[in-house]
Amino acid sequence: MAIAVTAVPSSVAARTAWPGKARAAIVLTYDDALVSQLDHAIPTLDAAGLKATFFLSGVRQADVARWRAVASHGHELGNHTIFHPCAAATYPADPHYTAEAYTPATMLREIAAQNVLLSALDGKSRHAFATPCGQTVAGGADYLGPLAASGLVTSVRGVSATPADLAVDGATRDVMHIPARGFAEHTSGEQLIAYARQAEAAGGIAVFLFHGIGGDHLAISNEAHRALINWLRSHKRDVWTTTLSKALTWEATHQRGPFDAKHPASRR
Repeated sequence: MAIAVTAVPSSVAARTAWPGKARAAIVLTYDDALVSQLDHAIPTLDAAGLKATFFLSGVRQADVARWRAVASHGHELGNHTIFHPCAAATYPADPHYTAEAYTPATMLREIAAQNVLLSALDGKSRHAFATPCGQTVAGGADYLGPLAASGLVTSVRGVSATPADLAVDGATRDVMHIPARGFAEHTSGEQLIAYARQAEAAGGIAVFLFHGIGGDHLAISNEAHRALINWLRSHKRDVWTTTLSKALTWEATHQRGPFDAKHPASRR
């Protein structure tokens, strides 16, 4: 999948003063509590000293201790429901656990129950949320409004993003609609890095969305993933790689003047 690097006009570029004079924030997110993430993604992240956000659903008993260790090492655990209900047309699933079989109320109860598991794993009282399949409809009704009103989650990450999203002004960001860019299987490391460079030029937050790493479904290869992580490590002065909650918290409290498009980092 080719990724075009689109220039973002400085007049709309983000105005956040990132830590250490970084040009932008990169947030790596991983969905579905996959074994390949435990086996491949986390060791690579830890070796580079980078932290990421893992949205858990369907956690296996055999992996509980490992996810607890992930949290203790500074990674963020997020809520991705228990049974990952999506529209029945998305992929074959038990009809009891499709979005059509839910209502907004039952969706919120499931999210609340998953929060209990997450708190048992990481000791935190509040968590971010990622919508299953990027969908927000349960039983024909949108549940995002009730979810926002419930206070059950700190933010909601979606599954799509545009170049303009990379330059959103933090002062106007809606944390219940966090854009994220997913990547097709066989995406190369160069293509992943191109998106990081695009974020660097825009000056805002770029949220990467991964599933399998070197295995499982919608997998990115170990080589491509490692290339991105190595690039982020070697460019840590230019881009701040952090968890979703830390990026949003920082952005909300560190606004500055207009983005300087002439900064050398934006031309790399």
